[in-house]
Amino acid sequence: MVIGAGVPTVVAVALLTGCGASAVRVDGARDAARVFERALALREFAAACELLAPQTRTQLEHDEQQRCAQALERQELPVSAAVGTTEVYGRMALVHAERDALFLSQFTGGWRVVAAGCTPQGDQPYRCSLKGG
Repeated sequence: MVIGAGVPTVVAVALLTGCGASAVRVDGARDAARVFERALALREFAAACELLAPQTRTQLEHDEQQRCAQALERQELPVSAAVGTTEVYGRMALVHAERDALFLSQFTGGWRVVAAGCTPQGDQPYRCSLKGG
């Protein structure tokens, strides 16, 4: 799957307009990505599902015709032991991990994973193995 132009476009526009993010917001996004990666590493797929954005979870369950935990296990997402650079622009974040990248969005209840298993494609949008509709 290729993540639509929307997420990279939002990030690019925010970057060009010079929007910064507080350390608290950056840490929040990074922490959510870490918890998600840890849940995948421990094969705690129900816990990882709790960190998915609602549309991402719905799309996953629809595509796989299974509940989230079983569907997420089938995705065989890359698991990273550490996350690195975190870029936050508005309510969106891009978190680079060792083996992939994750896109997150800030919801009332905190940061949630919108797309995972993402790899850059040069000037094209990221290719993500898991994303919302």
